Amino acid sequence: MAASKYKQAGVDIEAGTTLIDVIKPFAKATSRPGADGSLGGFGGLFDLKEAGYNDPILVSSCDGVGTKLRVALTVDKHDTVGIDLVAMCVNDLVVQGAEPLFLLDYVATGRLDIAIVREIIAGVAQGCKLAGCTLMGGETAEMPGMYSMDDYDIAGFAVGVVERDQLITGETIKPGDVILGIASDGIHSNGYSLVRKIIKDVDAEYDAPAPFMLDVPLGEALLAPTKIYAKQLLPLIKEKKLKGLAHITGGGVTDNIPRVLPNTCAASIDLETWQLPPVFQWLSNAGEIDALEMLKTFNCGVGMAAIVDPSDAKEVCKHLQKTGERVFEIGNIVPRTENGKDISYENLKSWGA
Repeated sequence: MAASKYKQAGVDIEAGTTLIDVIKPFAKATSRPGADGSLGGFGGLFDLKEAGYNDPILVSSCDGVGTKLRVALTVDKHDTVGIDLVAMCVNDLVVQGAEPLFLLDYVATGRLDIAIVREIIAGVAQGCKLAGCTLMGGETAEMPGMYSMDDYDIAGFAVGVVERDQLITGETIKPGDVILGIASDGIHSNGYSLVRKIIKDVDAEYDAPAPFMLDVPLGEALLAPTKIYAKQLLPLIKEKKLKGLAHITGGGVTDNIPRVLPNTCAASIDLETWQLPPVFQWLSNAGEIDALEMLKTFNCGVGMAAIVDPSDAKEVCKHLQKTGERVFEIGNIVPRTENGKDISYENLKSWGA
């Protein structure tokens, strides 16, 4: 039987249908109250009443994984970028106080490779389970001519919900409040254009041992997935122990903490309160990047920042440590002076500045 005209143009409808059957079990494994995790319809349904909410506000976010995907393509490892995708979406829900409910994914590629997309979706499903949300559906687009044959891009759209009286707005933050840094699991999903440039400039090899983690290849070490903070933080949100949360993504520590502050407040960060992790030490040295540039580009070991009342700081730290998180008291909220900076750093010399 002759190939269809559409297949000759580079789009294999049969492969797309096969892929849906392959990934259905991953979606089903993410079922939760309010949704059954099934795929195949034109749209997904979520029942907020079944999920147990009384006065809900929906919160939405969308994101991608950026040029970290180029590392995944280079080393042919695709099972962690799906976790990254979920993390980048749901962590942005949690900072508003929202419980992640469901996620939709989008995979675009030049040629549909079922094995690779299966790896990606397996990672998305794993991320959804870590976040407590359901993989409700998505889209896979085969687009020869838009992407080279082996390239792909992924994006996610997530929806969460928060009871109106638990919404985190940052409006109660005041001078004297404590800033807690919750540890990251590495670079997460930002700054990879610079990371890849440094690797090229120093002639590092992705399959060679990582200079900062000698028992792991560099490429694999760089693919450590973004940490998902949802389940750790939700109990504190429900107890109203958190005045503000900042997901440390693009723009690093410098740009993200001020996003949650009132106009009357600024953040004072003490760099001696935590140690710059080895991967960031290597990037700083290999790329000759100063401390301020590092702080504006990377999370530098702090994946999420929480702002709490001083009277709650000890309890919040204790709770997070019980969930396995490493927590540092990295600074305080101070009054913002007219024409003053919204974030300042103490002890820059401790990072070699």
